[in-house]
Amino acid sequence: MPRASIVVPAFNASATIAETLSSLQSQTFRDFEVIVVNDGSTDHTVDIIQPFLKDSRFHIVNQPNRGLAGARNTGIAEATGYYIGFCDSDDLWVADKLARHILHLDLSPDVGLSYAGSILIDGEGQPLGLKQSPRLHAITAAEVFKRNPVGNGSVAIFRRAALMDIAYTPQKDRPRQWFFDETFRQSEDIECWLRLALTTDWEIEGIRGHLTKYRIAGGGLSANTNKQLASWNRMVEKLRPLSPIFFAKHEPAARAYQLRYLARRAVSAGDEHKAKKYAREFLKASFSPFFEEPLKTLTTLAATVCLSWTGYDPMRFAAILRRGTLNPRPQKQT
Repeated sequence: MPRASIVVPAFNASATIAETLSSLQSQTFRDFEVIVVNDGSTDHTVDIIQPFLKDSRFHIVNQPNRGLAGARNTGIAEATGYYIGFCDSDDLWVADKLARHILHLDLSPDVGLSYAGSILIDGEGQPLGLKQSPRLHAITAAEVFKRNPVGNGSVAIFRRAALMDIAYTPQKDRPRQWFFDETFRQSEDIECWLRLALTTDWEIEGIRGHLTKYRIAGGGLSANTNKQLASWNRMVEKLRPLSPIFFAKHEPAARAYQLRYLARRAVSAGDEHKAKKYAREFLKASFSPFFEEPLKTLTTLAATVCLSWTGYDPMRFAAILRRGTLNPRPQKQT
């Protein structure tokens, strides 16, 4: 059996799936399988996948549409690897990502979830000049709740045993096991990470580097922020019974961080109304971001105020938020 399994959920991904699978095929660590879950695609996704099936490590599973969480759950059920990773069908892995995570997990038997940072790319696969550089060590449940250091769903590499420890079987879906909650269409990632942190002794730990290229489609920086907040609220309501004391202590700060994040997304997209709305709400929720991350918080507020300036430049303010300063130096072209 392969050492690692990589699950690729795919729904109408004909524009990007070939590039995604090519990045997985190019991994320097070779002992893996790729399970592509065709989640009810109606475009040419399946046709584009076919040439990759000549590689015996690549497999396809077809199912009616169940959403991203449902496709991941199907992939986990089909996986045979000791480690299980995820890569969405529009994202990319750098060539040594799998090798580095497997080394990390091999050397760290208490770690159940390994992750790393990401580079953000646009719809054409070009770098946006933005990176996700999360905290890597001493990751508590509170850290996951407030800042979600794991980040997006294409960075995570699980130890199989850790996934099995958070598996459950909803009455309506017996005997199928769920690892990600299929009733969520957003926030299914952090719901999974936080449930792992709250209900098991597995450690969550990152490694250095930006090993995933995370694609932001056109308008993606501001799209569906209201829905994202609603999903986050629903995640809190679902998990609160697991540890009422934990949520009573950490929910105000976590809510402030979530609202600050949404404000930053709105700033990057030039959406003045939403940016100011979320900024006001995060100030009401908690002052923890001021004490814990003062520069990032003040920069967010300053950039929000500056949206009303004449000659607003979204790319300049993306640089402001990235660098945490109102006077960013120009980036070198690479």
